[in-house]
Amino acid sequence: MNKAKILVTGIIPEAGLTELKENFEVVHAPEHETRKWVLAHLSEYEGLILIGMKGDRELIDAGANLKIITASGVGYDHIDIDYAKQKGIVVANCPKSVLVPTAEMTFALLLATVRRLHFYDKNIRQGKWVNVSKPENMGTGLQGKTLGIYGMGRIGSEVAKYAQVFGMKVIYHNRHQLASEVEKAEHVSYVDFDTLVKTSDVITLHAPALPSTTGVFNSKVFKQMKKTAYIINAARGQLINQDDLISALKNGEIAGAGLDVYETEPQVPQTLCELDNVVLAPHAGTGTLEARTETAKEASRNLISYLCDHKALNRVNE
Repeated sequence: MNKAKILVTGIIPEAGLTELKENFEVVHAPEHETRKWVLAHLSEYEGLILIGMKGDRELIDAGANLKIITASGVGYDHIDIDYAKQKGIVVANCPKSVLVPTAEMTFALLLATVRRLHFYDKNIRQGKWVNVSKPENMGTGLQGKTLGIYGMGRIGSEVAKYAQVFGMKVIYHNRHQLASEVEKAEHVSYVDFDTLVKTSDVITLHAPALPSTTGVFNSKVFKQMKKTAYIINAARGQLINQDDLISALKNGEIAGAGLDVYETEPQVPQTLCELDNVVLAPHAGTGTLEARTETAKEASRNLISYLCDHKALNRVNE
């Protein structure tokens, strides 16, 4: 019996593909897989792990025999899930394996931002000793401060746990309020969006990129935030209007930002790079060998479950 053929695009740890290769004929040669190559050969495959490439109508049309596409991560805004559904193609993502590493990155950015590590590091490397007795050179402590979480899913809940270890009060805003017993167990409180914006000392973002969330943090919102507040984004760049953020940072409307994602990535505006009150990372939330291996395993299980057992794990286009 011939095994189904699976195409894996992009760079992914081979250790995460072991189970996939036991079940299918797997092609993974990212150095050769340009978009042109993928479009020319995709009709040969029934399953696709899609990394570093848009799953738009052109690509979906090229996959004449595709049954399932899985993102290698929780985000799937690079895939046209509605068009895939029209074509009878399941689209899945990998929410479990990204949870802890993304929460870790969020809190790493949070600490680095509020304690001004970029500013200190840059000056030390330039041979300048920063006098932290001066108020303008001081950072901000977390104990007793309020963390506002925008998007209280699995990652948001994990970040809440970290924040509480540091003595922070946690409030959140979500499309739907959590059940009261969940709020009580997690020691968090629901607030409306305006309250989140106006009362938080630090805001972390964990929502998906949707029409309803695109640019939700904009000039109007930054003006409502405390001048001493920080914003941390390791979710999706589209959640923040980047130009408005730059203006808010330059004009002192907010104290600082920690960013792992950008509205224009992989291009990052030079103005943003020149600011001392920003910590920048290259979309590295899951950038550990452990995380990427586990994500590859989760993506593999999506394919194995559907193609072997007709069970669509982590489906996002019901």
